[in-house]
Amino acid sequence: MPLSREEVLHVALLARLELDDAEIERYTWELNRILEHIEKLRELNTEGVEPTSHAIPLSNVFRPDEPGEPLPREEVLMNAPDAVDGYFRVPRVVEES
Repeated sequence: MPLSREEVLHVALLARLELDDAEIERYTWELNRILEHIEKLRELNTEGVEPTSHAIPLSNVFRPDEPGEPLPREEVLMNAPDAVDGYFRVPRVVEES
């Protein structure tokens, strides 16, 4: 079942995106092409195919998780765009209610 323009607008609202008419049309078209492709994949007969997470065997190589010496605070803040009392200062991202 294809996505409607209203459904795309609803998803945009949930994601807090402001879309113009051209973007709404484009995303409606693109999302419907993606859903069509997913439907084609669902039609494939996968009976007898063993589930895999990767086609090629992978293994992770990790370094030992050992604490090291921390950098001095002055060195850490040296390239900070803004710092106050030894802390990073960042722009407000949450509005007060």
